[in-house]
Amino acid sequence: MNTFFYGIEDLFVNVLLAPLDALRSMESWWAANTLNWVFILIGFVAFVYWMLQLKNYNDSGEENKEITAHDYL
Repeated sequence: MNTFFYGIEDLFVNVLLAPLDALRSMESWWAANTLNWVFILIGFVAFVYWMLQLKNYNDSGEENKEITAHDYL
């Protein structure tokens, strides 16, 4: 049973996370953080897309904004 867990450890440490170890050992801070910048860029693009979709929905006037539209108001 121990060999099973050691095999999982070996898979993650030596195979799946090896590219991150290579990024960590780079001399340049900018090169080492490229993956972080890519994730930040993806998040920013998704945020802008979501805000534009919300604006389109708000501008279409489909939502009932009267005070009696919902029971909890």
